[in-house]
Amino acid sequence: MPAKKTHEKPRQEKQKTQSPKKASMKKPSKKAKPGHWLWLWLGFTGVAMLSATAGAMLAVSLSSMPLLQSRLSPEEAAVFSKGGKLTRSSMRLPELTRPVNILVLGVKVLASDIDESAIHPSGYDPVINSFDGLADTMLLLRFDPESKKIAVLSIPRDTQVNIEGHGVTKINAANDHGGPALTAKTASKLLGDVGIDRYVRVNVQGVEKLIDALGGVEVYVPKDMKYKDDTQHLYIDLKEGQQHLDGNKTLQLLRFRYDEYGDLGRVQRQQMVMRALMEQALNPGTLGRLPKILSVIQSHIDTNLSVEELVALVGFGVHTKRSDVNMLILPGDFNGNGQHEVSYWLPNRRKIRQMVAQYFDEGYTEDNPEVSQRGVRVAIQDSTNEPEAVQSLINKLREAGYRQIYVDKPWKEPLDVTRIVAQQGDDSTASTIRDNLGFGDVRVESTGSLASDITIQLGKDWLEKQDTGRLGF
Repeated sequence: MPAKKTHEKPRQEKQKTQSPKKASMKKPSKKAKPGHWLWLWLGFTGVAMLSATAGAMLAVSLSSMPLLQSRLSPEEAAVFSKGGKLTRSSMRLPELTRPVNILVLGVKVLASDIDESAIHPSGYDPVINSFDGLADTMLLLRFDPESKKIAVLSIPRDTQVNIEGHGVTKINAANDHGGPALTAKTASKLLGDVGIDRYVRVNVQGVEKLIDALGGVEVYVPKDMKYKDDTQHLYIDLKEGQQHLDGNKTLQLLRFRYDEYGDLGRVQRQQMVMRALMEQALNPGTLGRLPKILSVIQSHIDTNLSVEELVALVGFGVHTKRSDVNMLILPGDFNGNGQHEVSYWLPNRRKIRQMVAQYFDEGYTEDNPEVSQRGVRVAIQDSTNEPEAVQSLINKLREAGYRQIYVDKPWKEPLDVTRIVAQQGDDSTASTIRDNLGFGDVRVESTGSLASDITIQLGKDWLEKQDTGRLGF
């Protein structure tokens, strides 16, 4: 069957991948009765609980209620059952027995995606509570009890793939064409046949309510953001700066994609929100919000995780340090300068193999020699507003043998501690740079300059180090 061409409508921020005829023939998902949840995923994030007590509360809450999930055919269920049992019971709580890969989909479905006639005469096309549309956000999470780490791989929604039975198109159409099973098969093939054990789907309606249930989130908005779409009643109006965002404003930050980096810029902001939530979620106040959290998200999540698996994941997440959560973006590049009819994120197969080998442990081996210091692309994003400090850092890096150094746009958030960001996931190179400089905090995430291997987000500690050196201490 020929591929269906996807088109973007800038003002409606959606793609049409189905005709009215297809929409009318689409069968609604059959779902089990909703259960209660403690596993936090905001469309883009992970776990939040304090201790084994919280896990025990979750187990009690879930024991009498089935999990909310779509009914998968035997063939679809088999996509997620190739790796064997995930957990084992213990005297206290279930535990993971092996590394687990979970596909997380954030879905935004408009009324017109299901039924063209549902659009109001005024043009209002509301977001509805469904899981059957395009995947607005896609993550692959790996929980590894052997390394005691979590990897979070963001797969841009515009990634070009070949979807079985539908040809070459964007990966976000896989959920619309065939639900979580087809999406998992497509993502697995993209990543070199990485096994995917389970899925979680969340719709955008639940994100705002869940953030409010958590009491909002403290985050630095990197720039003024303004956008208006009357058809969706989407109004984005945010000011730059550190602030406490409620659910509505957090959703505005997460959905904004109307700048030079498009969806990639949005993925970077998602990772910033993830970090903030991870730090906030371990606050004792989170436990007191448990009843509200459970009641809010039960109708906005669809998953094939069992109760035992869910509790094991919560227990693992609770004991994972922030520094052991690695956040990545699928390696690739834009298809040209925006002159193409359809914009794609084109996967870089070689770099994907390297990233999978390092973070998803699927038996790949490096196919290129170790990159020398001369070949490492280092970007500097200054938060100190001190040009002399930037130049002295460049001099220091050159003394250490680095040659591909460039100054990127300033980092607007004032930083006390310099961040050495492994933009492409190369934590060993980031650690080497930290050792060469003698300061900084290594982070594996993709919030830095997209073109870099390592981004140094310069903080006040570099100024203090220089002052100490000048004083002879």
